[in-house]
Amino acid sequence: MAGKSSGEEPKRRGKAGKDGRFYDFVTKSGPVVRVGFVAPGVVRVRVSPDGSFPPAAMNRYGFIREPRNPPATEVREAGQAAELTTDEMAVRIDRKSGRLTFLAAGRTLTKEAFNPEVSGSGGFRLGLRCGNDEEFFGLGDQTRAAVALRGRKADLHVTNVSCYIPIPFFMSTAGYGVLVNTTYRLGFDLAASKPDRAQIASNGGRLDYYLIRGRSLPEILDRYTDLTGKPALPPKWSFGLWFICRDQADVKEVMDDCVNFRREKIPCDVIGLEPGWMSRHYDYSKDRTWHPERFPIPFYAQTGQHNFLPAMKRLGYKVELWECNDYDLSFEAERRWGQAAASPSDSQATARPVFHADDVEKDVHFMHPVRMDKLTDPAEPWFEHHKKFIDQGVDFFKQDGALQVCAHPDRLYGNGMTDDEMHNLYPLLYSQQMHEGFRQYTGRRPCCFTDAGWAGLQRYTGTWTGDTGGAHATLVAQLNTGLCGHAWSTCDMEVTTPEGIHYGFLLPWAHVNSWNYWRHPWLQGERLQRIFTDYARLRYRLLPYLYSLAWQSHRTGLPMMRAMVLEFPDDTAARNLLHQYMLGRELLVGAFSNEVYLPAGRWFDFWTGEMHQGGKRLTYDPPEDRGGALFVRAGAIVPILAEAPDYVGQRPENQIELDVYPAADAAFELYEDDGVGYGYEKGQFALTHFRLSSGRDEWRLEIGRREGEYEGMPPSREYRLTIHVERRPSAVRLDGREVEYLWDQAKRVVRVQTPASGQAVCQIAL
Repeated sequence: MAGKSSGEEPKRRGKAGKDGRFYDFVTKSGPVVRVGFVAPGVVRVRVSPDGSFPPAAMNRYGFIREPRNPPATEVREAGQAAELTTDEMAVRIDRKSGRLTFLAAGRTLTKEAFNPEVSGSGGFRLGLRCGNDEEFFGLGDQTRAAVALRGRKADLHVTNVSCYIPIPFFMSTAGYGVLVNTTYRLGFDLAASKPDRAQIASNGGRLDYYLIRGRSLPEILDRYTDLTGKPALPPKWSFGLWFICRDQADVKEVMDDCVNFRREKIPCDVIGLEPGWMSRHYDYSKDRTWHPERFPIPFYAQTGQHNFLPAMKRLGYKVELWECNDYDLSFEAERRWGQAAASPSDSQATARPVFHADDVEKDVHFMHPVRMDKLTDPAEPWFEHHKKFIDQGVDFFKQDGALQVCAHPDRLYGNGMTDDEMHNLYPLLYSQQMHEGFRQYTGRRPCCFTDAGWAGLQRYTGTWTGDTGGAHATLVAQLNTGLCGHAWSTCDMEVTTPEGIHYGFLLPWAHVNSWNYWRHPWLQGERLQRIFTDYARLRYRLLPYLYSLAWQSHRTGLPMMRAMVLEFPDDTAARNLLHQYMLGRELLVGAFSNEVYLPAGRWFDFWTGEMHQGGKRLTYDPPEDRGGALFVRAGAIVPILAEAPDYVGQRPENQIELDVYPAADAAFELYEDDGVGYGYEKGQFALTHFRLSSGRDEWRLEIGRREGEYEGMPPSREYRLTIHVERRPSAVRLDGREVEYLWDQAKRVVRVQTPASGQAVCQIAL
């Protein structure tokens, strides 16, 4: 029997209550279980010791957003059991114990292993049954030793170096994912202590989680990122090379770096400055200024502005500034919440007096947390002081871990939270306010960049792997954040080895950080400079492919850099591969190992063109001046530029090469837009569809017409086709007419040029 509830904080009742989408059940032992479907295949479960359900911080501040229209739900009750059913799945509730069972397609996905445990003072414990062959993936950058997490424990708490981006979300091969809706510190035990259950525990907060059903890992990710946000599409130039100057660099050294990239013909888009740009090193205040000796304003400058920034722009560079932050971001978060709720009175922010405003040092161990910072002006958002730098020509800011990855056990924030709840939330608020502030002020896409985060960071920012270099462990870190829907990531490229250069350039973002060293490519010796230059040019030629992958990530939540299990879920040998990944569907990258596993199917060595049959491991020795394996999957259509530019947008992309590796049926969607603004949200973009099919002794490649348009779109497009086939064709036809072609016997490729109209059908008769 069901009765209506009045809202988010219903009174306790003996049977079941309904508030539009959620149903309340009072268990025999006392806790109230609230259950409801918030989206197709997504159920939210909350357990309260007292029947109250205040908004969770992740929902309050917009990091989890439930759809307005939940799926239709049917409720059946019989004795001590009740069942909530939608078209896609069901939840069965034992009203006596409060335990839940989750079902779909006639089978049990999982069920709670013991009665829900919640504490009136905060804290909970949850157990979910799992099968013997069930594997788990996710949890973000909390381990760099594994991708398959069964049999492992995890402590989720943002921590410098050891745990930059923990994410309280995992996926199971049994067809579901779990997002724990809290910002408190969490412990996960994924069948480590007991092989038949995954356990989650915290000493703070309420038991609140989303169970997400999916027929595949990509579908689970799609639904997870529907809740927590799709990866924000960054500006196109962010997929070029970034170079961060030495911390001690002055304006002359910075300009020398800018000129040298162009002189050495090494493509580069971003020049970044470390903390040495500031007049006070590691200035946490909002009053930061340029270092007057390193970056002086010429005394004769009539504008009173630096003149090196316009010079950098003329050379095609974007400018990034390092920053650190210990500002209380909760005041602005509460302001935004009040605006969203259309009632400023809903804000919980209170500008309590600063504890040590009299500058008298107090004991650092207080009886209770207090507001301690004198940096924060509660009335001024953190982003506000960035506007003057943007006006000068700065394009984005590197949000260093600094104090946000450190604990503040005695700090009381303006929203009333202590560090127990705020610590993991802080990096999210930081990126959210930087992202939204930049967009509102400029109308351009932000390029936020940080090393710390929690669930939902992909909506606002890209990341690097912190102060951990560019070696193998950073690869695993990025795979694990990618398995939580995070799309834009990189590391501090290791430029002193071919292996580090190979890996660093084949990531979603490519980033060299000179910091206190001399990591300039022209200072690494002739061979390494040559390797670096070759990889930089390869990356820039791959921009059409990479940017199209970015569009896929933005739409689906599927990362650009993919753990092998995302593309080959049925291949158990692909579950825990730590030295390789897929860059999109088409490219397989091997890194820091001479052993590569090729899943079933045909694979082509990108460097040599040699074909390999998959389903096996092979020992791989890369060619001279290459740092690792790069394989192309049969069925791939890879769009690349005919020539690498010096920087993104230097010239129109009038000519694109299609690198085609035939299989029975293949397709690719080329995405293009203006690369900087939000016109794409209004349909201002272009898509070109490529389709490959096979017939009797023939391959057929269809190049569709460009659909859509955007400002700055090239008026015409030529395609140069490079098609990998086993033997020389007997004939090649374009739109039914036989045409001349080039045959490369050594690489076994056919080369064909299309007319400027772009649209064409190419038939290759073997």
